[in-house]
Amino acid sequence: MIKNDLFLRALKGETVDRPPVWMMRQAGRYLPEFQEIKAKYDFFTRCQTPELASEITVQPIRRYGMDAAILFSDILVVPQAMNIEVEMKPGIGPWLPNPIRSQKDLDRVIIPDINESLGYVMEAIKITKEKLNNEIPLIGFAGSPWTILCYCVQGQGSKNFDIAKELCFTQPEVAHSLLQKITDTTIAYLKEKVKAGVNAVQVFDSWGGMLSPIDYQEFSWPYIQQIIDALKAEIPVIAFGKGCWFALDVMAKSGASALGIDWTCSPRNARYLTGGNITLQGNFDPARLFSPPADIKKMVNQMINEFGKDRYIVNLGHGILPNIPLENAKAFVDAVKEYKLS
Repeated sequence: MIKNDLFLRALKGETVDRPPVWMMRQAGRYLPEFQEIKAKYDFFTRCQTPELASEITVQPIRRYGMDAAILFSDILVVPQAMNIEVEMKPGIGPWLPNPIRSQKDLDRVIIPDINESLGYVMEAIKITKEKLNNEIPLIGFAGSPWTILCYCVQGQGSKNFDIAKELCFTQPEVAHSLLQKITDTTIAYLKEKVKAGVNAVQVFDSWGGMLSPIDYQEFSWPYIQQIIDALKAEIPVIAFGKGCWFALDVMAKSGASALGIDWTCSPRNARYLTGGNITLQGNFDPARLFSPPADIKKMVNQMINEFGKDRYIVNLGHGILPNIPLENAKAFVDAVKEYKLS
């Protein structure tokens, strides 16, 4: 049994003394101990070496004592396993030298054997579970099929993913075939993570907000729904769509255990749009962690009061930024641990 099960209880909607807290991208770039590892090993070496991935996962837990750990990895290990080359270029970020832009390109994309191609992730989970020693839960994650498609077609990060959208609107059958291949791979991948020992999974739809509400219901949400349907009986699933407030009503009926909220949607609107009876997670603006620690604590208290302490997981509205002062991250976590109904 997990000793601190606050996170899992919040996912079930149970009454708690205070909400649990963790931070998206908490394992990584803002921590000096992470920077030491980064200086020695390149990005995908860190992802693909179970001992390194597991060490990076537990670093923030040692320092701040969050209520859940999230496995250090990357959403782009999935396309790598699908025979799509992915590099991480300094100063550019993800770089896919052979993007998928036609049926011919799609033909070389495979649905892989997960243990063969992504076994290192399962190994990292097992090592991490040993280190965590049942103190707190471990979260596994994957990118949404739409978000993965954005990189696979665009070939790199983008402000608007115009090439990805062009493929969807000019060759919809290619887009849907690619989305289905990514979905099938992601379901198999997350099921293996469950077997390896994760306690919950999160689907990150980081670029969902790039689509109009109508296009979201065609090119993103149905594929996330397939993932939720395949996993919800086995494990709690959190769905997070950045900029997707317009779909919260549909998401709330999906069978997900919780929905992530970004900072552009107020707690009141998020509760209203989801009908008020599903666990919500979020939604502190990551840039607000630049505020003085005393201000952060006040804002976190206010945020909890607005969401309500039950059916709520305190988090950021997207990943933590690399240059956040350590004491400010601490203030964020401490504010939740010290929370009392005022």
